[in-house]
Amino acid sequence: MTPSSPQLVLVGTSHHTAPIEWRERLALSAEKQAALAASLRAGGRVTEFCILNTCNRVEIYAAAADAAAGAHVASEFCRLQELPPETFAAVALQQANTDAVVHLFEVAAGLDSQMVGETEILGQVKAAYAAAQTAGSVGTVLNRVFQKALHSAKVVRSETAIGEGQVSVATVAVSLAEKIFGHLRESRVLVVGAGDIAEKTAKALRSREVGGVTFANRTSSRAEELAREFSGGVLPFTELPTGLRHADIVICSTAAPEAVVTASVVHEAMHARPSRPLFLIDLALPRDIEPGAASLPNVFVYNLDDLARLAEENIALRRAEIDRARQLVSGRAHAIWQKIAGT
Repeated sequence: MTPSSPQLVLVGTSHHTAPIEWRERLALSAEKQAALAASLRAGGRVTEFCILNTCNRVEIYAAAADAAAGAHVASEFCRLQELPPETFAAVALQQANTDAVVHLFEVAAGLDSQMVGETEILGQVKAAYAAAQTAGSVGTVLNRVFQKALHSAKVVRSETAIGEGQVSVATVAVSLAEKIFGHLRESRVLVVGAGDIAEKTAKALRSREVGGVTFANRTSSRAEELAREFSGGVLPFTELPTGLRHADIVICSTAAPEAVVTASVVHEAMHARPSRPLFLIDLALPRDIEPGAASLPNVFVYNLDDLARLAEENIALRRAEIDRARQLVSGRAHAIWQKIAGT
């Protein structure tokens, strides 16, 4: 690599390096993400950058004249999060050049996800890249890297079978509910949230012939849309405590900045149904359900990390396809970086 070759740095954290408590702490709100972008743009240490901010990862990809820019990115992130750098280092992922490119390719292909092979991450990478393009924060290096990563992800989908089976949090969550109850034909399910994950959850529930599903969302019109599509009911968001008294299973996936189902509300609901168990499945980050609810009698709480452990069985069945996909993206990632770096 020549002295003038561009450097690519990656700074971040994910479910591989940090437990869910830390991912909650380090997640970027819209305001913080905008502030970080402004800081990186003003600092002058990086020439390009793109921020990938999802429920399971915060990753900043940046092009710079020297690899030391990675320390600057980490420093700005810690300053914004009011976090000592040494504390962040314990849960951080920091890579450069080829390693960073390989990582992005694996992320886009769903190979680095908690649910290996899931497709949601590809849309999230596309959205992050599109936002960076709109903001004018990507240039020659990141344009090529992200475009090739997105193309490589599509090749992986067409040439391997990593997407077979249960590879989304929605399908794994519903399968968990089915294992607990044996079947769902007589179960009452409350879906809190009305975004993409909630819709996928509703589709999975319909395929299991669930007894009844009710939707609750801060924007009632969206809950009503899902209720019409899936022949369900609507619960006003303000009446969540009432919904908890009647549901067998509650699946949450809102984008709220703090818990929408508190331990105290669950405690009150259980007084009205002391002999009936309540299963709470939290697909959000930050979490929608206060962890303290799990300590209540007859209440069972599962979060994203719990679901990932349950999905390991499915991963074992697809191991050969996953390995083949990794080889495919690795070769493509190395090739594109060699061209960019001029080696």
